[in-house]
Amino acid sequence: MKLATKRNSSRDGQLVVVSKDLARYIEATDVASTLQAVLDDWDAMSPKLQSLSDKLNADTSMGQAFDQSAVESPLPRAYQWADGSAYVNHVELVRKARGAEVPASFWTDPLMYQGGSDTFLGPRDAIKMPTTDWGIDMEGEIAVITGDVPFGATKEQAADSIRLLMLVNDVSLRALIPAELGKGFGFFQSKPSSAFSPVAITADELGGAWADGKLHLPLLVEYNEKPFGKAEAGVDMTFDFPTLVAHAAKSRPLSAGTIVGSGTVSNKMEGEPSKPIDQGGVGYSCIAEIRMIETINDGKPSTAFMQFGDTVRIHMNDADGNSLFGDIYQSVEELKG
Repeated sequence: MKLATKRNSSRDGQLVVVSKDLARYIEATDVASTLQAVLDDWDAMSPKLQSLSDKLNADTSMGQAFDQSAVESPLPRAYQWADGSAYVNHVELVRKARGAEVPASFWTDPLMYQGGSDTFLGPRDAIKMPTTDWGIDMEGEIAVITGDVPFGATKEQAADSIRLLMLVNDVSLRALIPAELGKGFGFFQSKPSSAFSPVAITADELGGAWADGKLHLPLLVEYNEKPFGKAEAGVDMTFDFPTLVAHAAKSRPLSAGTIVGSGTVSNKMEGEPSKPIDQGGVGYSCIAEIRMIETINDGKPSTAFMQFGDTVRIHMNDADGNSLFGDIYQSVEELKG
């Protein structure tokens, strides 16, 4: 099933069930008003939502037209947002560009940071910043939403806890990152509000594309209306989602509604960094990666970070070309006082 949160006057919106083709929706008021309420009582509520979904998909006259611009992120705010870096190729490129090796532990122990989860952007909300000097970048990612995960969960327990999947634009302010990491205390100011796809979906919507704890489809990124990335999300993913969730739960339980991200989706080509799509590669899911490759090849980057007026679209299609999650589509706008 596919679930979304329709924007209304409340902070947490109204839970709706969306048809498989993303054309129609019905409100889930009789089941729950918010997605968080469903996650808190998943075993009791999800069958009721599935019944609504089945009826909606069986009767094309049912429901109202679904407007992707009228929704919040599926969870407009969450108890926890933990973003991993499952594609070590991405980390390797970033470190190589500054002449540093990847520690051996990076291939066995996931990187993860705890992001702000109190003010997510909607999938069509602008990225508003007071200046472009902060190095505004998009990061196309996959994320899962969990149920309750016990302290010290096994990988199997973590896999069983995964309830829904989404796409993410994990906005980064690259120029602020070095000083923050230099303090040895992690990200904060350099990681503003993220945006998630219009709908969150259960794994059964993916068929065989969901296997081994990974989503085996290309993540499509368009920058200023031109193809920028089509990296295969199931390829070069060093750590699958159950591993990431178990890593997050090593020393604490995770509350239902925890979001765990994959980090920037990134592929190699025959053991080497990818190339732009127009050069026969699969492109990139963030600007930083192409800048790192330019630095490695040319000694300096030539691609600028996002400027006011720039747009990014992040989406994913099934094998038949049908949109699975809807589109994250955002512009960069100046935040004025």
